[in-house]
Amino acid sequence: MTQPFVFMDLRTADLEVSRRFYTELFGGTVADVPAGPATVPMLVDADGPWGGFTQLAEDDARQPQWIPYAPVTGLDDAAKRATELGAAIVRPRVDFPAGSVIVIQDPKGATIALWEPASASTS
Repeated sequence: MTQPFVFMDLRTADLEVSRRFYTELFGGTVADVPAGPATVPMLVDADGPWGGFTQLAEDDARQPQWIPYAPVTGLDDAAKRATELGAAIVRPRVDFPAGSVIVIQDPKGATIALWEPASASTS
């Protein structure tokens, strides 16, 4: 099996507190990185971005959480297979310059992002 996760995304209710905490915890850098039409604060190291921050809206009932990105080949097929196995799609496909993502929730409520790099996209 290859590396199971290629990126991590933190969904947080307080972006500035989380940004400061993880920067100090990991001794790293947070940079605003272009991601499609917006820029997103991301944890970066010498190899590039490895984790991003997403601000939850005030009326969002979800708890703050880390969401791992798992690489797949054939993103739409992987999402279809996940739903056949009982998963729910919680964020439909979003295409970025670097690749595409679909966020699913497994039958017991855990969330994971299915990620296909643009260089591998066949969907």
